[in-house]
Amino acid sequence: MAQQERARRTRAAIVEAAAHEFSKRGYTAASVNTILEGSRATKGAMYFHFSSKEDLARAVLQTASEKYREIMSTPRPAGVDALEWLHSLIVELARSFDESVVVRAEFRLIIEPEFYATIREGAGAIWGQAAFDLAAEAHREGLLRPDIDPRQFTRVLVTSLAGQRYMSDLTADETDLATLFEESLEVLLMAMASPEWLDGWRARGWRDVLAPVGADA
Repeated sequence: MAQQERARRTRAAIVEAAAHEFSKRGYTAASVNTILEGSRATKGAMYFHFSSKEDLARAVLQTASEKYREIMSTPRPAGVDALEWLHSLIVELARSFDESVVVRAEFRLIIEPEFYATIREGAGAIWGQAAFDLAAEAHREGLLRPDIDPRQFTRVLVTSLAGQRYMSDLTADETDLATLFEESLEVLLMAMASPEWLDGWRARGWRDVLAPVGADA
């Protein structure tokens, strides 16, 4: 058991170090030697767990997917409507970019040619499906306008959040990511939410209904 635990910790350390390297340099420029130095693992240990740099990158992507699933599967409190819950998940998603290097690495890796396909099956797909499910519920419950297509709502939202994330890096904008993500959602809701929902939201604002994942750990 002790040997298994050491192996688990070694693997986790290698994935963490790889995530740091991939998030800074991307896949092609990432250095295996730098990853080894960051993880304090031997080359033999790395190749025991991972057959190649690509295999290691895919482990980072898988770890990010697990993080997304953790966020999206958070139990929804009673009395929280679909749009308010969508806001809470968006804020938590922004926090994950700040707090989790594997999430930042995943965002960098999926623009690399070797990993384009993961956009359809990885962390982004997990988040996109959760957003669509909530948009569809909001439409059924009359929180979105009747003429709004939930798929259109989701597509515009996900694209806007990705754009905010990229632009925050390109422009070195110091506005925190949660505020930028919230801005994207609010602009979209101004155009697509029902007048009744908007009136209630303007009166009460956003409630803090979701504690950060792992806050009690």
